[in-house]
Amino acid sequence: QVQLVESGGGLVHAGESLRLSCVASGTIVSINSMGWYRQAPGKQRELVAVITSGGSTDYADSVKGRFTISRDNAKNTVYLQTDSLKPEDTGVYYCKAHIITIQGILRTYWGQGTQVTVSS
Repeated sequence: QVQLVESGGGLVHAGESLRLSCVASGTIVSINSMGWYRQAPGKQRELVAVITSGGSTDYADSVKGRFTISRDNAKNTVYLQTDSLKPEDTGVYYCKAHIITIQGILRTYWGQGTQVTVSS
């Protein structure tokens, strides 16, 4: 069994910051790419940022220069530093990871999500 658990969401004012964390646990051999997605009310889930096992990153245009994704491979954890938050950043933020388990299977796992609300 593999679990992803996010934390760090909350209610902030525009211009403030939050640091989101996602910890993977369970029968993990290795983790390939990890990423953050978000879903606003009435909208489809969208990619926010992704990081490979080697540390290469990619961001949605809407967050470039404001958000930073990083990971700690020793802790099976991915972070998302969100700065200069805007009301349009409001949504549920989900962690996603491509994980190889001890059964030798590569699967995609999702966390349960953490709510980020930015007031104007």
